[in-house]
Parts: sequence; C-alpha cells; structure tokens
Amino acid sequence: AEPMVQKHLESLQSSCGNGLETGALQRLTNLLLVEGLTDLQQKEHDILQVETTKGLPSTSKSIPLEKLFLPLSKVSIPPRISVTVGVAGIGKSTLVKLFVCSWAKGEISRDILLVLPLTFKELNTHEKLSAECLLCLACPHTTAPGSVPARAARTLLILDGLDEFKTPLDFSNAVVCTDPKKEIQVDNLITNIIRGNLLQEASVWVTSRPAAAGQIPSGLVDRMTEIRGLGAAEMKDFLEQMFLDNRDLSSQVLQHIRANRSLQVLCTIPGFCKISASSIAYFLKHSNDQSQEATVVPRTLSEIYSYYFKMALSGDWLEKPREALKIEQAVNTSKKLVGSLGRLAFYGLLRRKHVFYEQDMKAYGIDLSLLHSCLSTRLLLKEDMPASTAYYFSHLTIQEFLAALYYYTAAKRAIFDLFVESGVSWPKLGFLSHFRNAVQRALQAEDGQLDIFMRFLSGLLSPPVNRLLSGWLLLKDEHGGWHSQAVDALQGCLQAEHAVSWRAVNAMRCLHELQHTDTAQAVEEAMRSGTLAGMLTPTNCSALAYLLQVSDVCLEETNLSNCLTYNVCKRLLSQLLFCHSLRLDNNQFKDDVMELLGSVLSGKDCQIQRLR
Repeated sequence: AEPMVQKHLESLQSSCGNGLETGALQRLTNLLLVEGLTDLQQKEHDILQVETTKGLPSTSKSIPLEKLFLPLSKVSIPPRISVTVGVAGIGKSTLVKLFVCSWAKGEISRDILLVLPLTFKELNTHEKLSAECLLCLACPHTTAPGSVPARAARTLLILDGLDEFKTPLDFSNAVVCTDPKKEIQVDNLITNIIRGNLLQEASVWVTSRPAAAGQIPSGLVDRMTEIRGLGAAEMKDFLEQMFLDNRDLSSQVLQHIRANRSLQVLCTIPGFCKISASSIAYFLKHSNDQSQEATVVPRTLSEIYSYYFKMALSGDWLEKPREALKIEQAVNTSKKLVGSLGRLAFYGLLRRKHVFYEQDMKAYGIDLSLLHSCLSTRLLLKEDMPASTAYYFSHLTIQEFLAALYYYTAAKRAIFDLFVESGVSWPKLGFLSHFRNAVQRALQAEDGQLDIFMRFLSGLLSPPVNRLLSGWLLLKDEHGGWHSQAVDALQGCLQAEHAVSWRAVNAMRCLHELQHTDTAQAVEEAMRSGTLAGMLTPTNCSALAYLLQVSDVCLEETNLSNCLTYNVCKRLLSQLLFCHSLRLDNNQFKDDVMELLGSVLSGKDCQIQRLR
C-alpha cells in the first residue's frame, strides 16, 4: 500500500495547498475546547449568536490543532468522534484544508497513517453508498475497494460541512448496518459510521455550523471544539492582507469598522469582514465623485451589502478603466442574473438549502454561461467535483440579501403568498401585505432562520439604500408610502407579554435597518441619565434588550440600578445572561427575583462575570 499512500499524499498537497494565505491562519492553529452546544447555538441564527456573545470566545480552554486527535491525558484514549463547530464564514473548510495540508507534509499528527477528507457537498451527489465505496471516494488512488487500510493503524475520516448535507441525520430511526460492502442511503451510512457500527477503527472528524451539529447526539461526541473569531490584532492583519498594496486604505477601513460597534462585532467573522471591508473600501474610493447626500459611510447591514452589490454589478474589482458601453452591457446581464439568483436564494433559504447543483440552476432558469462573469466570483462560488459541480453563495448573508432583493421586487406584483412556491394559497395583494406576511413568517421560524433576510428586507425600504440602488436593482423612490406602515408592522413584534424573545431583538435591528431609531434613542438616553425607572413597558424592554448588545452605554458595565421590577426582570432574563458586568443595586428585590437570578447564573449560556 506504500505507493498508494504516497500518491494520496501528493494529491492532497496539491488540492489543499492553494488558497491558504499563511498570515491569516495563525488563529486556526488553536481551537476552543467546549463542553457542548449552548441553547443559543442550537436555536439561533449564526449572526445573532455572534451579536449576542459580542464575538467573544465562550471559554478560555483551548487545544492546539496538532493535539486535536490526541488523548487529553495519559490515562484517556484518543477521541473517536470529534466535532468542530463555527458560524458561517469563520473558516471551517479553511481549517480542514490547513490540517490536511500540514498532515500531508508530515508536520502534524504523524501518528495518523491515512487522512481521508470528504465534503458533504460531494456526498449530496450520491443516493446510496457502502462504507467501502465511501473510503474509495476519499482516496481514489486505491485499486481495489478492500485496500484502504481501516485497520487499527489510525485512519482519520474528515466529513466537512454537515450543515450543507441535504438530508437531516436521524439517529433515533436509522437502520443498523454492520456490513461495509452493503450499499445504503448516504444519511444512514453517516449515522452508522458515527455510531460505530461501521469503520469503528477509524477516527471521524465532522465540521458544522452550530445548529446543524445538534443533530449528532451529544453522547456520541467524544470531543467538541469551536473556531474562534478574529481578535483585534488579527482583524488588523486580516485587513492589511486584503489591501496589501494600500496601507492607507486598510487603516481607514479599520477606523470605520471600529467606529461602529455592531459592525466591529460581526467583523470577527472573516467571511463577513471581507464583505464589509470591500464595501467600505469601494465607498471610500468613490466618495469623492458622489453628491453630498451620499457621502455617509455605510453603517447598516443593508447599506454595506448595497455597496457590495453595486461593486459586483459594475465589475469594479479591477483598477483597470473600462469602456462605459461594456459596463452598461455587463450591468444589464448581471441584473438578469441577480433576478434568477434571487429566486434560487429565497427558496433555498426557506428549505435550508445552501448548496446548489446543475439541475437546481437549470430549474431556476440560471444561465450557466453567464455565471462566469465578474459578478459571480464575488457572489457565487463553484466547486468542481468528480461527478458534478456544486454552486454556493460566497457567504450565507449574500444568499439572504439576494433573497430579500427577490422578495422585495416580487412582492410588488405577486398576487399569491410568495412563501408557497408551488401550490395554491390565498390571494395576497400589495407590497405591504407581503411585507407583513414576511414579518409573521420570520416570527414563527423557530430558529431565526429568516432573521437576517428580514433585516435586509426592512433595509431595502430605507431612503439611503433606496437611493443607492435606484436604477440598479430598484426603481427610484418607489417605496414612498410604505416606510411608516413597515415600521408599524415591526413595532408590533416588540410587545412581548412574558419575555423578550430573540425575534423581538431582531425586530429592533430591523427598525435600525429601516433607520427608525426613535424608541432605541429614547431608552438609551434614559440609561445615560439614570431615568429608566417606570419607563420599561414591553416595547421599551425589547429596546433595552437590543441596547444591551449594541450601546456604548453598556460597554464597560450595564447599569440597571433603581429601575427593575419582578416583571421587568423576568422579561429581560434571557438577555441579561450575556452582560459581562451587571449592576442591579437599589432594586427592591424580593426572594422570587433572587430565585430567577439564581437560575440565570447557573445556566450554561451565562456570561455574567461581575454582579452588583
């Protein structure tokens, strides 16, 4: 088997070596060692998770990459099933590439004889497989199915991107299979491998976004790790790498990111940081040739993504001057493409589908020959695999923005419920009735999967975004009468009777995208002047929960002295968990409140470090 392994090593080095910039990888050589998934990770949107935890690591325990598959102590055994989680765009696939490349060069984990990397994108293209065929897929240089050594000599099977798998894993009803030659449904094959019915000698490493990782019963996971986001110094390095030839631009972009706390938190995600930085840089380069009204630096998500799309549509990546006519043609082609990609993005989002194949593209009328224009590399990536080609958006938020653009445009002329793709629904007429429907659907989505889509949809109604995109993706001043009614629809989500939900906090963020900030400003002012007492109606509680995440008033310490009652405390409990330093003195608390606080402090998600 020696020449076979040698060939395998060479092929791994050539396939994993490209696209790894050394500077940005230091962060990935140390992972956080976590006990399991928190409630927040299991139930909320990736972006909300980062906003709530303010992009800070959840634990101080870490493990170096080279020890990831070693026992933690002299008496324990190496983990058989390891799971690494991380939000969209944090670098899970990059981590796998880094590991595989380092292993193939003989730099780490030399006790592992064979590393077999597979992606769920690729597994999606198969209906049935046997365990032996699975190994052959990962190591195509084998001559016969039986020749992949799955003996006690350690083999590591890597399964990257569980969140991209087309079938949910069902551990409670999976049929047991112990025959490595038997072809079974791929999802069943994976559950049997994880349970140890198949390939029990091999170690398995699964990477996934947090919510999808919850499909694997925690009792089967021997080691769980998490990828941490960019720290302050790393963010600076990351931007310097992005704008290598322009130090000045990189420090200007960094200044803008640091001046906006919400943005700075999200920029701990490299995938998001890249989009924001490109967008701000594009704005800065073009701010001289814009009219006065447009010279405000993009602050909301919708403004950032509007600039990003404008840049993608005009093909403004290269510094080369291009003829106006060519730009005009490119823009028109791109607009058509954005329309059909938007529909794909929207219905994909509803089905939790983030990877698309050629048949999906054809079904949505996307012209594959157009996809190779400048637009696509920034919005859509493709990956060629032995059996087919996979297409996916360059970041989850790009899919969500396109989905919102599609919905916004379609809602103006649709006469049926857009959430029902095929089949009959009650008639729905007029943009606002579709907008309210989206608000309701987002409230009902149990894991906040429509939260960011909703922020973008709201943002498209804000005057600055409308100005930015008018003539590109929107018609000029068409939203005139909808703004105030959209505000009303969103404010309807704030009046929680019992507890402030994440959906209410998201509705506050939607209002921020719409540039309607009255409620938040009034509550923030009261916090500054210490006059919150008696103000905390259900709506203002939602505003306060939102401010706990974004306001500079809460940066060093959250001061809620003299203003809490039992009911208000109960409403805010789920949000107070994430305040690092909390002042609650001079509130006339009785025992029942103390019980509430006790339950919070012992919770798994609790991040309170100082309490007065």
